[in-house]
Amino acid sequence: MMIMAESLNLDAAFSALADPTRRAILARLAKGEATVMELAGPFAMTQPAISQHLKVLEEAGLVASRVDGTKRPRRLAKAGIEAMDQWLAMLRDALERSYDRLDEVLAGMETQKRSTSETPDRHATGTASNTGSELAKRIRTEERRRKNKQVQKRKRGERR
Repeated sequence: MMIMAESLNLDAAFSALADPTRRAILARLAKGEATVMELAGPFAMTQPAISQHLKVLEEAGLVASRVDGTKRPRRLAKAGIEAMDQWLAMLRDALERSYDRLDEVLAGMETQKRSTSETPDRHATGTASNTGSELAKRIRTEERRRKNKQVQKRKRGERR
């Protein structure tokens, strides 16, 4: 049940953040407490419209208010922000693990590529002339195999 309650709060929180005015209100509250009139200042909105946005943010658990005489200054609600942050941290961790796995795969491919390109040099006996003679031997061996295959094909054709 706790997970469901947290999920519902996250749903409301992210839904509240879908509106750019509410995101701007949260950005302003990140600087410190403010009254409805102070929050309405930068917007071309009435005080009741800002109050409605604040109500949505309060219901989502992102904003809290306190009573100060006749004023009700709003501030960020630590619990709501932390719940979203924990959920996003879980996604960041999963993404980080995915990137780590990708790094491992790419490093393995790079190692394999290097070892494949280094293979002829590892089998050389030392000097450049030896490497050249080894290559010449391989070429002659391949030529003999090809000729033998051609001869065998001809023989099979003559038998039929």
